[in-house]
Amino acid sequence: MKIKLDNFERDIEKNLNQFSEISENEYKKINKIIDKANQKKIISIRINENDLETIKLKAGKEGMPYQTYISSVLHKYITNQLIDEFNIRKAIQLIKVG
Repeated sequence: MKIKLDNFERDIEKNLNQFSEISENEYKKINKIIDKANQKKIISIRINENDLETIKLKAGKEGMPYQTYISSVLHKYITNQLIDEFNIRKAIQLIKVG
């Protein structure tokens, strides 16, 4: 059975000879960097009670704890992955009408 590769995977396969194995020491350094990047920092913030209740409701709909939801939203915001679905749908409706 042949596996279909995407462009990224084909590029890796094509350039396999350019890659080399890393030493155990290098592997440990890379893992340290990854672990450091994934570390969590506990913070405390003040938030409007009504906003918090709305966040908890939305988190529940997503099936996650509200603190995880807040962290997820913040991460999406700072990495420009947060989209405003309401305004996108509104813009699409305006385009369809116009």
